[in-house]
Amino acid sequence: MDMKRIRRPQPSPAGAPDPESNEPSRPGPEKRPASGFLRPAVVLLACLVLLLVISSAHRSSSLDRLHRVGGVQEKGEFEVISRKGSENGSSASLKIPKDKLLGGLLAAGFDEGSCLSRYQSVLYRKESPHMPSPYLLERLRKHEALQKKCGPNTELYNKAVEQLKSGQSIEATECNYVVWISYSGLGNRILTLASAFLYALLTNRVLLIDRGVDMADLFCEPFPETSWLLPLDFPVNQFNSFDIKAPQSYGNMLEKKVISNSVDAASTGSLPAYVYLHLAHDYGDFDKLFFCEDDQRVLQKIPWLVLRSDNYFVPSLFLIPTYEEELSQLFPEKDTVFHHLGRYLFHPTNRVWGLITRYYQSYLAKAEERVGIQIRVFDTGTGPFQHVLDQILGCSLKEKLLPDISAQESVVSTSDARSKAVVVTSLHSGYFEKIRNMYWEHPTVTGEIIGVYQPSHEEYQQTEKQMHNMKAWAEMYLLSLTDVLVTSAWSTFGYVAQGLGGLKPWIMFKPENQTAPDPPCRRVMSMEPCFHAPPFYDCKAKRGVDTGELVPHVRHCEDMSWGLKLVDQAEW
Repeated sequence: MDMKRIRRPQPSPAGAPDPESNEPSRPGPEKRPASGFLRPAVVLLACLVLLLVISSAHRSSSLDRLHRVGGVQEKGEFEVISRKGSENGSSASLKIPKDKLLGGLLAAGFDEGSCLSRYQSVLYRKESPHMPSPYLLERLRKHEALQKKCGPNTELYNKAVEQLKSGQSIEATECNYVVWISYSGLGNRILTLASAFLYALLTNRVLLIDRGVDMADLFCEPFPETSWLLPLDFPVNQFNSFDIKAPQSYGNMLEKKVISNSVDAASTGSLPAYVYLHLAHDYGDFDKLFFCEDDQRVLQKIPWLVLRSDNYFVPSLFLIPTYEEELSQLFPEKDTVFHHLGRYLFHPTNRVWGLITRYYQSYLAKAEERVGIQIRVFDTGTGPFQHVLDQILGCSLKEKLLPDISAQESVVSTSDARSKAVVVTSLHSGYFEKIRNMYWEHPTVTGEIIGVYQPSHEEYQQTEKQMHNMKAWAEMYLLSLTDVLVTSAWSTFGYVAQGLGGLKPWIMFKPENQTAPDPPCRRVMSMEPCFHAPPFYDCKAKRGVDTGELVPHVRHCEDMSWGLKLVDQAEW
């Protein structure tokens, strides 16, 4: 939806007929004011009206102004004024109902002031054509109840922690848990956290997250009346030492025969109270057995699973027969997993939301089309690199996402020329400056007005720096609000933006030998992220297999030939 101008309904001018009246308007004799004092009731009414006007003016606090962005009405409607409403140029008003719960994806009842983005995101993003399935909504509500029942500071949580301290899985517990370790860059963290949540949903486990250095500063709580943040006094506190060599890892326990993945051999009493799941890019063959059905049966008996990953491992969950039917009901459209779960889980905190909305309103809101260009450069050395710029422009111009420039300086844009806002995200400013200068110094052949903007240029990735990650999260979100998107190969930053926005971007292939690829980009098969390090193993046959050829809805990625991604088989 293109919001042109928002206004509140204005009172009718003096002397205008009442539109609700059936009486025709008739001219009448001019009436003079009555002499004498006004009646007390009239004075009281005038005072009340004046008081209401003053009160309304004083309510224009910064929070109230932000809430009214887009023309929010108290009854959940938006009054949009379109300049194209009539042929004579007059504005036409259209009230459009907006669903701030995203088709039931979000739960009602949160304190809106504590997390403005949760219900205000609908003001900035076009309505998604992908509706969550009724079964997904049902499961989310049940999971929210589970999180509340078994979350931190509950009796059941305290009981589970006491069992964890004992070191043995001595009895079946009412509440089981997945603990997600905060690890790697922000894009990776978002994708792995979505993966961990889906796994928790499939296995009926409570999801608790390690807050790391900034998770609470970046994301609002997603579950009502409870917290997903792992308490600071959690007894397992050696997360920094968990890696591929950790003796607590499931893979190492299997390899050293501390536990068995034979269902018959793995009695509850012989299992530990927790295991560490190492699912990072460097995981070994025994770690990868996590994606086998027999191993899932064993893991179901362990109350606490501590998970560390830097991968979006959802595609391989779709290859586990145990979860096949459940996943089909949750996601009839297979390529909407991150689109739905991302919008459900990841709501920017008020501080980050301020970064997003201020930038959007300043630079993007008035444009008739918004184009996102996400640039990730893997070349070493100091940029900007000419071959990268050539690839960006080659893709954008070839696919008609941006117009060509004209050598004829006589091309003049008219006052009603179409406008495009281009938001560029990159660690460096060089590419933005060259694209901006190109459209500043030359007119476009179409007469379109092109504005080019870059929110930040941090020069290098600073994963542990709070404001750096806040800006990164804000930029991912801004990219997700665009109409069309160009992304870079292998970049989780771009994956997050496309998934949240429900966009199928044009992805730029990774350059080799400092040469722009030909073709420079292609449209992706689906908006789903790519699993960069999937296992290639047939659990039943116990041999290697191409897991991108097993089912029609799991294919190899466009930007990484060995990666896996979900697609909607109805389209491919």
